[in-house]
Amino acid sequence: MNTAPHPLVDRFGRVHTDLRVSLTDRCNLRCTYCMPAEGLDWLPRAEVLGDDEVVRLVRIAVQRLGVRSVRLTGGEPLLRRGLPGLVARLAALGVELSLTTNGIGLARTAVELREAGLDRVNVSLDTLRADRFAALTRRDRIDDVFAGLAAAKAAGLDPVKVNAVPVRGVNEDEIAELASFAVEHGYRMRFIESMPLDAQGSWDRAAMVTADEVLARLGERFELVPVGRSGNAPAEEWRIAGTDTVIGVIASVTRPFCGGCDRVRLTADGQLRNCLFATEESDLRALLRGGADDGRIEEAWRASVAGKGPGHAIGSADFVRPERPMSAIGG
Repeated sequence: MNTAPHPLVDRFGRVHTDLRVSLTDRCNLRCTYCMPAEGLDWLPRAEVLGDDEVVRLVRIAVQRLGVRSVRLTGGEPLLRRGLPGLVARLAALGVELSLTTNGIGLARTAVELREAGLDRVNVSLDTLRADRFAALTRRDRIDDVFAGLAAAKAAGLDPVKVNAVPVRGVNEDEIAELASFAVEHGYRMRFIESMPLDAQGSWDRAAMVTADEVLARLGERFELVPVGRSGNAPAEEWRIAGTDTVIGVIASVTRPFCGGCDRVRLTADGQLRNCLFATEESDLRALLRGGADDGRIEEAWRASVAGKGPGHAIGSADFVRPERPMSAIGG
């Protein structure tokens, strides 16, 4: 693995070593907190980065900028054609390689992805109840998600992390049940505060279940042993006493961790975002397709990160919601 002599540093001294790469804006679910029932206008395929373009940008990030971990996201990245081949090419760059998925399709691809070099997966699952899953996602596919989780575990994509977004009046009554599910199956559970990134623009802070509320509900059933935060990871972690199960809580809104953020994002159409809530993007695709050499692309990358703000400012008068929803940015 290469270490860049000049790390990717912003004006606040934060070193960026974690790259999130969206492979598609398309998804096979229509989660109510993410997009409208009829879906969104997908990017034309010609605008989406090809495999060679993705590999080149990641190579520049690794060899010139010091990136050490890459997370493949979407949309739903399992919809990307030829994904195992792309995973193999990225893994060959010597990075820690993970993938965030809704789990549909994972049962048939987990072994191939592991053999290609994928290290681990995060699977989104907000409920254990089939009727509620169908209402939340507008698709009756919960059995496919359960099968995908089991396949990922069997394939050695450890730790298998399960991500849930609790929403008031929707699924917050399942917080302890989801934790018990993780204990039973040997998964890691992560609860994430909902954020204003839905396509409809209907996010309501009052409906957000806070990290403190999550911990209070868990504390009613389990004894939680503090683990802390691993490096610049977004999740604060606790272990359920008497088990090996680790519970993570990502308090993006109520306890933001912007001061230690080490992440930068690349959208499926080649736009570099220095923050999940950035309102400006840097067009790396235009540089790629315009014949720019690696040095020019490196300069653009560094300039983008240098301009990163101190934090997302959710809840302040200065907060400006990004135009792109989460499905178009990449998680």
